[in-house]
Amino acid sequence: MKQIDLPFSATIEVRDRCLCFSVQRAARLLARRFDVALKPFGITNGQFSLLMSLNRPEGPRITDLVPFLGMDRTTLTAALKPLQRRELVDMIADEKDARARRLVLTDQGRALLRDALPVWRLTHDQVDAELSEINPSQLRTALGQIK
Repeated sequence: MKQIDLPFSATIEVRDRCLCFSVQRAARLLARRFDVALKPFGITNGQFSLLMSLNRPEGPRITDLVPFLGMDRTTLTAALKPLQRRELVDMIADEKDARARRLVLTDQGRALLRDALPVWRLTHDQVDAELSEINPSQLRTALGQIK
């Protein structure tokens, strides 16, 4: 069998140029850091984000959260289950559409977010400080342009 030549320089090119690789690597490192910070509250960074996305005047429908969180419906539904079991999230009937369900934070869920938020802020301040060569706000804006 003939071996197809693929130079090591191609690996270096992808390592140095691939935005997807860089963002995925950074996301894993950030996720790990926030997971450690939020562990005392019994939640992961993903659960924190999901819970925080429910902190609004009217509970969203799952279909509202899918584009906001960048998750597919099946993954989001699975992520909600442990939060519902812990009674941090409740699903209620939509007052305007009997077929629809809305997700709402319970008092316990709101209390958990209230207690975890200062730790999240401190961790985020540390991350922002490490990004001394770029403006973290501009980075968030640029990443938000990806569709």
